[in-house]
Amino acid sequence: MDTLKLILLIFQMISCVVLTVVIILQNGAEDGLGAIAGGSDTYLGKGKAGTLDAKLSRLTKWVAAVFVLLTLFVALLGSL
Repeated sequence: MDTLKLILLIFQMISCVVLTVVIILQNGAEDGLGAIAGGSDTYLGKGKAGTLDAKLSRLTKWVAAVFVLLTLFVALLGSL
């Protein structure tokens, strides 16, 4: 049981570092008030599905989900 908990903690720490790096690599939302009025809805703004920011956003969601699940599993093992 302790070996499993140690392995999960190591994976949790790795996912924590990966999540931090992925979040830092993303560009900030610099639309400002123009996004409210629809100013960011241009031709260049519509094709963002294949950009690096879109890929980093998807990766952030997946790594965050893994991190949350690992945290729950470690907490469950700690209570046993």
